Amino acid sequence: MSLITKIKQNLANYSGTWKEKRKGRYLFYVTIAERKVFLSRRRLIYRAKLRINDNKKEVIFQEMLKETSSGLLSATGYGFKTESYNTLNKAREGIIEEQSRLFGKDYSYRFDFSEIRGKIKDVVKANGYLFTYKLL
Repeated sequence: MSLITKIKQNLANYSGTWKEKRKGRYLFYVTIAERKVFLSRRRLIYRAKLRINDNKKEVIFQEMLKETSSGLLSATGYGFKTESYNTLNKAREGIIEEQSRLFGKDYSYRFDFSEIRGKIKDVVKANGYLFTYKLL
């Protein structure tokens, strides 16, 4: 059984989605909060990126929070607009726990980022791979 299959099985309790970006690069994401503001909807998404290097027996792990919004355009009053941006811009910098505190002002949620990171790390180490955490 491949390493990514074992990781996916370990995170099966989470209702997230997996995508293979390129060979050895995977993305796991899950919506952790949602709110409606006037005629728009905002979502807070947790994203974890994995890069598996079988030759070096190493997994590089990155995570972030991403806010997306969609809804009625306020300027014209007509049409819909979808926008997304990551949390590493000027106003919202920092590690994921700091990002979570900032988003906690706008959203109500209970989500343990360290639990997902820990589950992935446990599988990686149990299979003899090196786990490397990098900031996005």
